[in-house]
Amino acid sequence: MKYNYLGRTGIEVSELCFGTMSFGGDSDATESAKMYKACRDSGINFFDCANGYSGGRAEEILGGLIKIERDDIILTSKCFTSMSKDRNSGGGNRRNIIKSVEDSLKRLGTDRIDIQFMHHWDDNTPLEETLRALETLVQSGKVLYLGASNYAAWQIAKALGISERQGWARFDVLQPMYSLVKRQAEIEILSLAQSEEIGVITYSPVGGGLLSGKYGPNKRPNSGRIVSNSKYAQRYHDDWLFDTAEAFTALAATKGVHPVSLAVSWVAAHPDVTSPIIGARSVEQLAPSLASVNIDMTPDLRAEISALSPTPAHATDRSELLFE
Repeated sequence: MKYNYLGRTGIEVSELCFGTMSFGGDSDATESAKMYKACRDSGINFFDCANGYSGGRAEEILGGLIKIERDDIILTSKCFTSMSKDRNSGGGNRRNIIKSVEDSLKRLGTDRIDIQFMHHWDDNTPLEETLRALETLVQSGKVLYLGASNYAAWQIAKALGISERQGWARFDVLQPMYSLVKRQAEIEILSLAQSEEIGVITYSPVGGGLLSGKYGPNKRPNSGRIVSNSKYAQRYHDDWLFDTAEAFTALAATKGVHPVSLAVSWVAAHPDVTSPIIGARSVEQLAPSLASVNIDMTPDLRAEISALSPTPAHATDRSELLFE
């Protein structure tokens, strides 16, 4: 396992981050503990969580697992999700942010969260209020660094400008979706991160399971998120995605590697990605993702894989060089 600096924070994190969305849901406490141990045995020191995962149960399980080695772990959580029937629960307002972090600290059994993400953008709350609330948490020592998940590039840039002007802690880590079949982050988000020295941990490197080898134009598994979850089914419904999945699976076979390993390795090889977030429901399902670090993702191999899906259009219509 290799380690990378997380943006300009000075923190070294493993080249893979483990996402705990399955803890307390698809994976019970026993299976979660097995996956945690497999990650630690492989050298992973970076674990991603959120208050809304399994209604808070994921934080409780993860907190128990890291308790004996808290100082060795880089821990993230997120807030935005409504956690109760209170109509004011949820969102990016000061009331919800402060309460959410306090509750996360209790569930995690820790005195600080290394990286606190805003899980989503809030159209109903001024960005200044969101950022000031986060600054309060940083000043208190309950949060060390800040991150934004699912923000557009313009939203990130606006936040950076406000934080700079006010002298507040800024977003030092981004968490966008990124895979061979979801490459929108390449247009502006990854370029912004590179320019501003922001760490990037990307989620869904296997495209919700689409690149696992189980999908094709006429091929569907009996179970899986794309099959059983309406949100995932909508996210991955275009026909070309399944054509790409089939071609990708065939390419992985010619290389003699598991398609999951290849999918994760492709994401990790992007120069602006710090660590892909891997996830699983069991130790057996986790194994190919962990094996991704053994693939030699050369520029030629990455280009060969990239050619299987459309390259996103440039952010402007003028992409040609003006000077030669």
